[in-house]
Amino acid sequence: MVLPLRNQSSVTSFVLVGFSEYPHIQAPLFLVFLTISLVTLLGNLGILFVIRVNPKLHTPMYFFLSHLSFLDICYSSVFTPKLLEILIVDERIISFKGCMTQFFFICTFVITEMFMLAVMAYDRFVAVCNPLLYTAAMSPKLCALLVAGTYTWGGLCSSILTYSLLLLTYCNTKVINHFGCEYSAIVSVSCSDSSFSQMTCLIISILSEACSLLIILASYVVIVVTIVRMPSKGGLRKAFSTCTSHLTAISIFHGIILLLYCVPSSKSSWLLVKVSTALYTVLIPMLNPLIYSLRNKDVKETVRRLISSKLNPH
Repeated sequence: MVLPLRNQSSVTSFVLVGFSEYPHIQAPLFLVFLTISLVTLLGNLGILFVIRVNPKLHTPMYFFLSHLSFLDICYSSVFTPKLLEILIVDERIISFKGCMTQFFFICTFVITEMFMLAVMAYDRFVAVCNPLLYTAAMSPKLCALLVAGTYTWGGLCSSILTYSLLLLTYCNTKVINHFGCEYSAIVSVSCSDSSFSQMTCLIISILSEACSLLIILASYVVIVVTIVRMPSKGGLRKAFSTCTSHLTAISIFHGIILLLYCVPSSKSSWLLVKVSTALYTVLIPMLNPLIYSLRNKDVKETVRRLISSKLNPH
């Protein structure tokens, strides 16, 4: 990534405010975020391990779930290390290059996860509405293409947004009122006209959010209609159980993202921006493995069998 010379010469680093306005809660926050990050890492690695060791889980649904867990590990590890660092050190500095790199990766992983959830909704649509053709319809080639498409779109959108930020000139105050390089926090320390960057962000945000939600809503409308028409109550329960975990994950993810979009741009709202960012970068990656493991019979059975084999090797 080549940075414009004017930015390199004028600003080489930023100071992250983090939660320094509340010094008495920094130590408790460090312990909370450290615990959450460890649970996130162990939970998502656990999901990946369970899917790998159980041949029964080598299906399109779990293929997409494994990529969701991988994305959760990735984007929780973008913000969390720096967040933990600035909670315990006095010098809360991040380099200009480091800031732009952090923004690029968090943006890539968030947009990619947004569309991964949409792909998983489409997978549930095929599974519930065309169960006999499911294996043929969701072929390994199509699954690989869908996953590659989500990563490509995430990387493309993030590259455009990062480039729009690199075109800006930044003030010598260099203080970012955030614990990481989130978009609105970066723009707030710009001294130049940011209208082009903000318009680019608005278009990409609306396009990504609208497209992903449209795929999810269309898939679940057809799923609900199909389930209602099922004559068998048992079939209805089984079909609905495969969707509840995914719907829970979608509701939490998009709910927090939309909350962040709706926060007004004012100094008094920065705490809400920071809390919302912490929720989707730190909390959501921890919740996803819990949601899918606690509500998934196959995952729970595999974990139970693994624990049993360790406790009773003979």
